[in-house]
Amino acid sequence: MSQELVYERGIEDAKQFARILYLAHAATFFFSLGLLNIIVLIVNYIRRPDTAGTIVYSHHTWMIRSFWWYVVAMAVAFVLAITIIGIPLAWLVGAAAWLWMAYRIIRGFLDLNNNRPMPV
Repeated sequence: MSQELVYERGIEDAKQFARILYLAHAATFFFSLGLLNIIVLIVNYIRRPDTAGTIVYSHHTWMIRSFWWYVVAMAVAFVLAITIIGIPLAWLVGAAAWLWMAYRIIRGFLDLNNNRPMPV
């Protein structure tokens, strides 16, 4: 599925709002390890249909998928942490998930600023 760049009057507003969402994801991720990202996720789900056919749509999808894969990884880390033997592996999985999520937020923000759609 190829994505076309569509220029509309409100595209700059949508891009600016997506930038704010990336910053909100980063802030809630940094200060709460992603626990408060659910608030930003809800906003992503609400605003995504308004951006259909634009590069901003791919960025909303990128943020949504990033959140859910991060939740899965942290759930795996939690299950591993319940067992005494799995605690070191839980730390490793949690740290890897944190670094991966940080990468996804930074890459998405930079690609949005460079007018590139995300590979979703």
